[in-house]
Amino acid sequence: MASGRWTTRLASAKRVAAALALVAIAAPVGSQPRAPDCAKPVYLTLDTGHMEVAPLMAEVLARQHVLVTFFAANEKTKTGDGSLGEHWAPWWKARAAEGHEFASHTFDHVYWRGDAAGSPQRFRVRPSAGPDEGRDFTWDTTQYCAEVGKSAKRLEQITGKKPLPLFRAPGGKTSPQLLAAAKSCGYAHVAWAPAGFLGDELPSERVSNATLLKNALNGIRPGDILVAHLGIWSRKEPWAPAVFEPLITGLKDRGFCFRTLRDHPAYRDWIASHP
Repeated sequence: MASGRWTTRLASAKRVAAALALVAIAAPVGSQPRAPDCAKPVYLTLDTGHMEVAPLMAEVLARQHVLVTFFAANEKTKTGDGSLGEHWAPWWKARAAEGHEFASHTFDHVYWRGDAAGSPQRFRVRPSAGPDEGRDFTWDTTQYCAEVGKSAKRLEQITGKKPLPLFRAPGGKTSPQLLAAAKSCGYAHVAWAPAGFLGDELPSERVSNATLLKNALNGIRPGDILVAHLGIWSRKEPWAPAVFEPLITGLKDRGFCFRTLRDHPAYRDWIASHP
């Protein structure tokens, strides 16, 4: 009789082990658990930069179980051949495995400088990275769309994951004509909330990390899109790591949860209609 019970328990244990094995196979390696829905979502977005703090910021995101949306351009980096170069490709691939989302920041971090006079579909632009850094051009819609799409294609090549049909113009500088042009080729623009400007680009001599953290925790509201960078060249007192994790934990303590832009009410229908 005892032998029969032992055999039944052993068979049951094997079935449980097999089921757990299937779950382990199905789950992406390093994927982040999705936090329960909450009434106070915020949407943290990270633009590329010199990338020196990128590994540290990735560790914080993993430790805090926070998913973000990265906006990527191929910017100059302190190490390697640019933020979308081969050196950083494994880093991006690892973020995809964790479940983060990606979108274009233009490939050569191209600033909109103004709409061309007399032509609603031509734009004055200036790349701040790449072989044409600092040069002025006048582009039409096709050229601008190609620039936005180049970053998206590179992200998909690196990560194997299709980026969201979104983009962020460097500096957030746009015009209604530019936004309409980008939408015509399948890209909706993403700016940020006033309190969501986390200030990592500001001079540390004028605005301390303590002040930036206090302002963010006091000002951020549910639904806000937040923006920071993977390293800023000009700030003498780096924003990360000083502010990054305290900001996340401070917002969590106030009842906020973190979501990617795939879940943002202003973009989810657009994303669903542009698979």
